[in-house]
Parts: sequence; structure tokens; C-alpha cells
Amino acid sequence: MSAQGLEVIESTVHLTHEWINELADRLDWSSPRDVLRLMRTTLHAIRDHLGTEESAQFSAQLPLLVRGMYFEGWMPKTTPIKERHVQDFIIRIEGTVADVLEYRGAEDIRTVLKMINARISRGEVEDVRANLPKEIKEFWPAP
Repeated sequence: MSAQGLEVIESTVHLTHEWINELADRLDWSSPRDVLRLMRTTLHAIRDHLGTEESAQFSAQLPLLVRGMYFEGWMPKTTPIKERHVQDFIIRIEGTVADVLEYRGAEDIRTVLKMINARISRGEVEDVRANLPKEIKEFWPAP
């Protein structure tokens, strides 16, 4: 593929695997599929709390494949959502990952947020956190 000028595809697949593997290590989970599901669901929950411009700026720092997942199912005219409480944020994510045997609760969601802190620029993380409701911002560890 590289000889045909498709390095961007190989690169984003590799980078996406790096993100999944890093998160699997941080979570100590054995299933990459479940790790990806938690990451995607958490990214969707973040996305739906952001305005269009901030969401676009945040997504620009995601690997191309992860960015595609981030925008999957997005309906910009319905965002940002009005959900204000961290418990609602957690429940929304848990609705998708509750059947994951290795899922241990809200601390696993915080682990995703910590990995985002490590992978996205500090300034962008701070911008995203500043656009979240207070309880959710406080749930997301500072970079």
C-alpha cells in the first residue's frame, strides 16, 4: 500500500492501535473490542456536550480512524446537550458498556479521560474541559 501513496491509512491504523493498546494497558482489560467500545462511547459523551466549533477543534487531534468514530452518529443541531450532572454522563456511558465483564465503573471512564490528557495537547484538553458542565469538568482529571 505504501508504494501506492496510501501511507495515511497505514499510519492511522497503526496510531489507532496504539491508542487502543495504551488504554487496554491502563485499564488492564483483555478485550481490545471492549476497550474500543468504552473509548468510543466516552468520546461520544464528550462530543455531545460541546458546540460544533469546539468539537471540530478537539477532533482535529484524534487519529483519523478515531475521529471517524467520534463523529459517527453525530447530530450537530442537537448539541450541546443540556445534561449537567456527572452521574447522568456516567450512566449514559455505562448504558453501552455495562455488559463488559471487566468494567469496574466510573474509574474506568476516568482512565479514558486520563489517556486523552496524555494524547491530546494540554491546551485543547483545557478548552474542552472549560466547555463542559461543572460536575463533568471536575470528574475529568486536570491535565
